[in-house]
Amino acid sequence: MKLVSYRERERDAWRAGLLHEGKVKDIAHACPGAPSTVLGLLEEWADWLPVLQAAHEAQDGWDLEQVELGSPLPRPSSFRDFYAFEAHVMTARAKRGLPMVPEWYHFPVFYFSNAAAFTGTQANIRRPKATEWLDYELEIACVIGKAGVNIPVERAEEHIAGYCILNDWSARDIQREEVKVGLGPAKGKDFATSMGPWLVTPEELADVRLTGEKGSRYDLEMVARINGREYSKGNFKDIHYTFAEMIARASEDCSLYPGDVIGSGTVGTGCILELGTEQYAWLAPGDVVELEVERLGVLRNTIGE
Repeated sequence: MKLVSYRERERDAWRAGLLHEGKVKDIAHACPGAPSTVLGLLEEWADWLPVLQAAHEAQDGWDLEQVELGSPLPRPSSFRDFYAFEAHVMTARAKRGLPMVPEWYHFPVFYFSNAAAFTGTQANIRRPKATEWLDYELEIACVIGKAGVNIPVERAEEHIAGYCILNDWSARDIQREEVKVGLGPAKGKDFATSMGPWLVTPEELADVRLTGEKGSRYDLEMVARINGREYSKGNFKDIHYTFAEMIARASEDCSLYPGDVIGSGTVGTGCILELGTEQYAWLAPGDVVELEVERLGVLRNTIGE
C-alpha cells in the first residue's frame, strides 16, 4: 500500500491519498470518518490500517498527473537523521584524511534536523545564498506509526508505518565550518529535506526482506542520477545498523510519536562529498536530482537559486 499527501492546486491544503495503479484516491472521501491528513491517520494507525488495506485497490480517483505530490508528511512531528551505512562513513572520512571513529561501532548516532523544511517530489530546492558546495544525500527513511519509549530492538518494527526515499540536502561548506566547534550539523542542513514520492507500507516489501537478530534489511537497489547521469549506486541491505536498532536507540528514555521520521543516513557512494569533486561538481541551479529506490519510487527535485 502506498500513501501520499496530495493537492489539486498550489494553495490547497495537503490531503491524504491512496495510490494504486496511477490513481490517487482521497482517503477521507473513500473512508467515512477518516482523517484528511497522513499525520492524522498515523495518530490512529492501528484503527485505520485495516480499513485502508481494504480500500486501496479501488480504481476511482485522480490521475497521478492531475495532482501535486508533497512529502508524504508535509510537516513531520520530528526528524532524526542517523549515520547507519559503514561504507559512507569510512569513505567520507577518508576523503578528509580522517580515520574511522571507533565509537561509531558502539551504537547508532543521529542528529536532529528541521521538520518544518520538508518538501516532496518535483519541488524546486532553493540553494542557500551562503553556499557554493550544495550536495544531495541518497537515503531511506522510516515513519513511526505507533508511539513508544524504551522500545526493544525485537519489537521496534511494530512501530514502523512505512518507508520512503529521503534526500538530506547539504551545504557542505557551511557544514564544514560549523562542525569545527563540536556541534551540528545545523545550518548546513536546515534549509530543505525532500521525502517521497510516497510512503510504502512494510507488507509490500515482504518478499525482499532479509531478517536478522537485530531487525530487517531489504534487498532494494538505490541509485542517484544528476541530469540523467548515474552518480551513486548502493543497496539498502548493506546498512550496518537496522531501523530496529535506530528506533531502539532513539527511544531510549525518550518517547517516539506517530509522524516522527527517522533517516538512515547516506548509502555508500550516495553523495558528492563521498564521490569527490575531482570528477563530480557540486550541484548548481538547473540541476535535476533523481533518487530512485526499488519499490519506493523516484524522488525528483530541481535546484533553484
